Amino acid sequence: MPTRYPGLPEERAALDAYIKLWRAAHAVEVAAHRHLTDHGLTVSQFGVLEALHHLGPLSQRQLAGKILRSSGNLTMVIDNLERGQLVRRERDPGDRRVINVFLTPGGEALVARVLPDHVRGIREVFAGLDPEELAQLAALSRKLGRSLIGEAAEPAPSARR
Repeated sequence: MPTRYPGLPEERAALDAYIKLWRAAHAVEVAAHRHLTDHGLTVSQFGVLEALHHLGPLSQRQLAGKILRSSGNLTMVIDNLERGQLVRRERDPGDRRVINVFLTPGGEALVARVLPDHVRGIREVFAGLDPEELAQLAALSRKLGRSLIGEAAEPAPSARR
């Protein structure tokens, strides 16, 4: 259903797109992360474990940027992961103000168990789109995101030839 806002057509079109994008993003997030509770993880905890698994040790600040969480929220997330012996913290020897976070063997084993289900779940979430639609969604999402953070958008695939 389109928005009922009585403004200009451009305003209504933007609001309509926003509402649809927000609802779709919320539905995707819920469906893609449903399995995490089976492993006793929150979305933020899994984000930390996955980032460390793929990128190696990171500072708390780097982690916050990677998983799009505030550093204050991340401290509590890392505290809980550390309590569960899934990560460990160490001060950076080159800069004592920096605290780096590392996966423990238990954290690595948990990610190895959870990741295949996670990938399968995400694939299922997008099963309603054909490959071309999925590529269009990815390109439009990237373009929108980059425009909001001030990066130049990449040329469209047809313009790259």
